[in-house]
Amino acid sequence: MPFPETKRVIYSKNPLNKVICQLRFPPILRIDSEIPSAFQDVIIGNYPLYNDKIEIQQETAVGQRAEFPPEIIKQLSKSSVTKNHEFCSTDNIYQINLTRTFLSISTSKYSRWEEFMKMFESSINALIKIYAPPFFTRIGLRYIDIFERSRLGLEDADWTELLKPYFIGLLSSEVSKEIKSCENVYEINLGDKTSIVRIATSFVQNATSKEQCYMADSDFYYPGRTVIENLKQKLDFLHERATRLIQWIITEKLHNAMEPHTI
Repeated sequence: MPFPETKRVIYSKNPLNKVICQLRFPPILRIDSEIPSAFQDVIIGNYPLYNDKIEIQQETAVGQRAEFPPEIIKQLSKSSVTKNHEFCSTDNIYQINLTRTFLSISTSKYSRWEEFMKMFESSINALIKIYAPPFFTRIGLRYIDIFERSRLGLEDADWTELLKPYFIGLLSSEVSKEIKSCENVYEINLGDKTSIVRIATSFVQNATSKEQCYMADSDFYYPGRTVIENLKQKLDFLHERATRLIQWIITEKLHNAMEPHTI
């Protein structure tokens, strides 16, 4: 078990910038060839706004690109067009995306797991009822945390006071004051021999205030085949590990500054 068990809390000053849950499945061509009106009928109460996008993906049929001039590579390449059906809440806080290979929900204002999944439930039910995917090929739950010290009243605090030294690496060393940028990527097994979390960390800058912030982008996913009946179990497993991770990487000082409330 990579992260220790902990009491679940809700932070009043939540560092989450975005949360995304994506369910991938074998291609369902009807989603590309038909207008998803029946799907919309089910979710329109929460997601009345609609927009369709066209995504173009370029695939190159060569192994060593450097061996061929650009004009030859272009001839050997093929492009595929995918429709992305986007449904949004009236305030644009929640967004559902449906394509022939995945269904996802994202939000810029995450409060708690139960509310997030309630906003996703009708879309999952509509997918299963209307399109009947045989199984899911990947289940992903992604949390993007941005720690902004001024928002928490911690402007004068060093990162070593807020994030655990084993997580921030060189930022906890004697050269920390000289570090202008940093990027780290970790992939960690989650204990069930299949699920993984991919954590990408870096400095980011607030576009308005120019404040240096620290981002932790954590993608929890199960890459194996999952039958429909086991979906909730897999999602709950990933969510529980995400809860453990956030408290494992922060110090007590940061934990308290974010104003935790036990559930």
